[in-house]
Amino acid sequence: MNFKPSFLLKNRHLQTLYASLFRKVLVKNFEIETFTLSDGDFLECYWKKIDNHTKTTPVVILFHGLAGSYKSPYIQGTVKELKEAGFSSVVMHFRGCSGKQNLKPRSYHSGDTQDAFEFIQAVSKRYPRAKIFSVGFSLGANMLLKLLGEKHSTCKLTAAVAVSAPMLLDKCATHINKGFAKFYQKILLKDLKRDLEKKYESFNMEQIISLQRNEIKKLKNFWEFDNAYTAPVHGFCSAREYYKKSSCRQYLKEIKIPTLIIHAKDDPFMPATVLPTKDEISQSVHLEISEHGGHVGFVSGSIFHPEYWMEKKVVKFFYLRA
Repeated sequence: MNFKPSFLLKNRHLQTLYASLFRKVLVKNFEIETFTLSDGDFLECYWKKIDNHTKTTPVVILFHGLAGSYKSPYIQGTVKELKEAGFSSVVMHFRGCSGKQNLKPRSYHSGDTQDAFEFIQAVSKRYPRAKIFSVGFSLGANMLLKLLGEKHSTCKLTAAVAVSAPMLLDKCATHINKGFAKFYQKILLKDLKRDLEKKYESFNMEQIISLQRNEIKKLKNFWEFDNAYTAPVHGFCSAREYYKKSSCRQYLKEIKIPTLIIHAKDDPFMPATVLPTKDEISQSVHLEISEHGGHVGFVSGSIFHPEYWMEKKVVKFFYLRA
């Protein structure tokens, strides 16, 4: 069934903010795994296994959005739905996103697929008889789609879902710097700049990225932040090169496993022009495009009795392939 919000929930900003403002924490007591990466850094991965978890229980790996974590409402809701449907799940925090600072000057970015690939392969090796699925949200969705296109059959996933992926990063960075969208940009940049300032306590960041600590507060948008930090610390010559090489839309034609892309045309983080044409996706990719839904929203029902359509859609997609 296609997504249809109630009349009072059609607004793109209400869709985007509703869960963040009103939803309580649903899932606690995760099992925390410290996963060591090939470069010596680490990730914190939060497991929520079903009570009768076995070696054949299907596992879903979740990738959060920019500055997200296991606490993000969309992560909490999806983990809860998955557990009730008989799936064990694990939230892979990107470097530094679990609350513990990572060990390198670098962090994570929209096109950084290596960490996720290493973790997916490790989970698959750990559970060779289980089906492994994955769902990404926002930045995590772009990363996941790029990974699927890059790795082809070497990635040990059965199926995947991408929600609200910023598929053309340059257009998204420009769009979110206009009008009311600046509100979201300000919130996200506040977290990113705080984390960058912490790096200066452990590393000689002025030498690494040629940015003085007191200049961080002057970075007003994603173009400036990514030019100053994300691009140089991850080996790109500029934000433009980073956006061009990391945008997932160019990889969609190469995806080989069943993949569902959920997207709303009224997403306030990005213009609808980020969406691919049918000629740009492989036969394995299905586009679920709705007029409304905001950014990682898709709340139906009513304001007082909300229903989280997106989370149920994700679980149903995996359930049919488990």
